[in-house]
Amino acid sequence: MIELSDRIKAMEESATIAMSRKSRELRAEGKDVISLSLGEPDFTTPEFIKEAAVKAMEDNFTMYTPVPGYLDLREAISEKFKRDNSLDYPTDQIVVSTGAKQSIANVVMSVVNKGEEVIIPAPFWVSYMEIVKVSEGIPVVVNAGIDNDFKISGKQLEAAITDKTKMMIFSTPCNPTGSVYSKEELRDLADVIKRYPDIVVIADEIYEHINFSKDHASLAQFEDIKDQVVTVNGVSKAWAMTGWRLGYIGANKEIAAACTKMQGQFTSGTCSITQKAAIAALKKDPNVLSEMIGAFKSRRELVLNALGKINGLKTNVPEGAFYVFPDVSYFYGKSFNGITIKNGNDLAMYLLNEANVALVTGEAFGDKDCIRISYAASEETLTEAMNRIKIALEKLA
Repeated sequence: MIELSDRIKAMEESATIAMSRKSRELRAEGKDVISLSLGEPDFTTPEFIKEAAVKAMEDNFTMYTPVPGYLDLREAISEKFKRDNSLDYPTDQIVVSTGAKQSIANVVMSVVNKGEEVIIPAPFWVSYMEIVKVSEGIPVVVNAGIDNDFKISGKQLEAAITDKTKMMIFSTPCNPTGSVYSKEELRDLADVIKRYPDIVVIADEIYEHINFSKDHASLAQFEDIKDQVVTVNGVSKAWAMTGWRLGYIGANKEIAAACTKMQGQFTSGTCSITQKAAIAALKKDPNVLSEMIGAFKSRRELVLNALGKINGLKTNVPEGAFYVFPDVSYFYGKSFNGITIKNGNDLAMYLLNEANVALVTGEAFGDKDCIRISYAASEETLTEAMNRIKIALEKLA
């Protein structure tokens, strides 16, 4: 029998993908499952982006692409960084990858050595932990609870830094919590980071445009730490292009060159058609997204209002992305029909089987007391899902 590597055996499957797969299996059995597990907009890619893709094919952009991306795409990204973030990243400091996930993996694999520590504020996106582990780094989790709006302070960051610290990874707006760091909160972190010039920070800003009440603030805006920050973004969320697979980074020249080298051995350049389509998206004024963002905000209110009527749930008010991350620990130890809820995973499975609603346990995101609800679904679907959840939770005693 062929033995698989220790590396793959130690790797956890993505919890979001696993729950999505389970939902599909139950639907195939004829069950009416509502899936609120994946972080995927339910909007379709705008027509002008699809038209750009068609033109790219007609113009025969179907060959291998430069590893860091077409120059005109990197020019568009550079202009986007200036326009939206007041960040100056020349084209040789930009690398385009097959999704923001690959962008993050490229950076971690290029920077982190075996045994070096990577600080990850929790709750965190599920893949951060596994990417660090497969790179032979040591994840150091810093907990930011619901009472702190799921955001860590500079003081907490400093307390986690050791002589082995090489990196920090965080997101704003955050997946899974929807929390958004303000400029002042980022400055608090930057004041600590600048004292440790050998630390690299990955700032995952993939949900940048889905921001309800604040202007988006980038960590790299602070010149005293800019060279330590790798800004990660992409087109999946705001432009409803999840299946197109395109992410990118802005970084110092050394890190950008390292990521290009890494990517050259793994995937080479991103899909040529996607790159040309992404140029159309990135050159567009983000104000065209206002209708979509308004819809997400309305859905957020619907979900928060519904959850507020369920005794025992505790929620913050997420300022961005399209998730709610309620504390469900009130239900631990409660039972129904022979099933006792011990943790968030038990509760997620209970809601899947009892309410036919698929969610993701908070344990996968580093907080065992919570579950993640994606509201990237229609208001009609969300209303039905919230009703099912309420009925199921009220059965627990």
